[in-house]
Amino acid sequence: MTGPAPVLVGCAHGTRDPAGRRAVADLLVAVGERRPEVSVEPAFVDVQSPTVADVVTRLAEQGRRCVVVPLLLSAGYHVHVDVAAAVRTVPSAAASPPLGPDPRLADLLAERLAQAGASSGDGVVLAAAGSSGARAAAATQEAAALLRERWDGPVMVGYGASAEPSVAAAVAALRADGAPRVAVAAYLLAPGHFHDRLAGAGADVLTDPLCLPGAPDPRVVDVVLDRYDAALTASSRPAPAR
Repeated sequence: MTGPAPVLVGCAHGTRDPAGRRAVADLLVAVGERRPEVSVEPAFVDVQSPTVADVVTRLAEQGRRCVVVPLLLSAGYHVHVDVAAAVRTVPSAAASPPLGPDPRLADLLAERLAQAGASSGDGVVLAAAGSSGARAAAATQEAAALLRERWDGPVMVGYGASAEPSVAAAVAALRADGAPRVAVAAYLLAPGHFHDRLAGAGADVLTDPLCLPGAPDPRVVDVVLDRYDAALTASSRPAPAR
C-alpha cells in the first residue's frame, strides 16, 4: 500500500478541565514529534469537539486513511460503541484497542506511587473511571494484576462510577484489612473532574494521573504508537476467505 501514512486520530474522552485538555494536547504533540511522517489529529467522545465520527468522516471525504487510537485505558462503552461506530462503515478507517492494560503503564503507575510518597507495604487502590461493561472491568483487573507484580503491598480496584466498589469503599476495605497506609493510584490519562474527586476518598496518598501538561511520559507515547502500528498491520491483512 502506497501513499501517505494514515492519520493517527488520538481519541480522548474529553474534559472541561484546562489542565486535562493541555495534557492530552501535549501527548498528541509528542506523538507527532516522535513520528513526524504521521499526521496526528485529536478527536473526542464526550464534552469536547470534534467528535471521532466527524473526524473520521472528514478524513474519508478528503481521501485520507486513518487509524483511531482510543486514548482510554479500558475497552468500555466509548471504545465498543462510539469508536467502533465511527469506523465501521468507512473502509479507509481502522481502530486500535485502548491504551490499557499495558506493562509500561503499570511501570508508570508504580513510579507515580513512589513520587507521591507511597511506601512499601502501603495498600493501593487502583482508581479507574468505571464502566458497567464486563470487558472494561476485566481490563481494569488485569491492570491491577500488573501493578501487583510491581508493588510490595495489597492492591485492589476502586471505581469512580458505574461499578463497585467505589474508590472510597476500596480505601476503607484496605484499612479494615490492616494496611498501615493507603494510596490511591489514579488510573487516569489526564487531570480532570474524576481526579479532583479522588482527593476526598480518604487515602493518605494520591498520585498524579499518567499524563500531565507539558510532560507526556515517553512510555505513554510508545503505547500510543504501538497501538497505531498494530492496527495498521491488522487492517492491511487480506480478509479471510469465506
